[in-house]
Amino acid sequence: MAAPWTSALLVLLTSQAVSWGTAFEDEEVPEEWILLHVVQGHIGAGNYSYLRLNHEGKIVLQMQSLKGDADLYVSASTLHPSFDDYELQSVTCGQDIVFIPAHFQRPVGIGVYGHPSHHESEFEMKVYYDRTTEQYPFGEAAYSDGAETSHRHAYAPEDASQEDESVLWTILISILKLVLEILF
Repeated sequence: MAAPWTSALLVLLTSQAVSWGTAFEDEEVPEEWILLHVVQGHIGAGNYSYLRLNHEGKIVLQMQSLKGDADLYVSASTLHPSFDDYELQSVTCGQDIVFIPAHFQRPVGIGVYGHPSHHESEFEMKVYYDRTTEQYPFGEAAYSDGAETSHRHAYAPEDASQEDESVLWTILISILKLVLEILF
């Protein structure tokens, strides 16, 4: 009786994996984003690879774990951020996105961490410059912190929905892994 359910579950998982892979390849970025750099690398389990960002303005880091699980940590206060010392992070099991505000002091430290659940992780990170302008619902003076305001940018409401969707996918994948582990 478990065989029909097992094959149906495998078909479902295979179709999801194929659609996920093509969705990332076909994913379009907003036209306001300018691709600055693409970084590819391998990282061992429990290790860090560090990068330094000097470019001014609002920067978007979009990282995809091609194999294993690479996590992203960012800091304006240290060039060697970790899971204990960071200001921004993205630790999903797939695509990680971090929005670095224009007011972050440069250079910004970027740490890519190889999660210990995999012997080795392979990643590709795209670095974008975000040219969008910030909208001030209460006037620009209400948001001024002394930094130059011409380089500030808006927080898009889509960012929150993408983060929620990513969390839901992570939970769904975890549940499916548990079901597969129980069945096999």
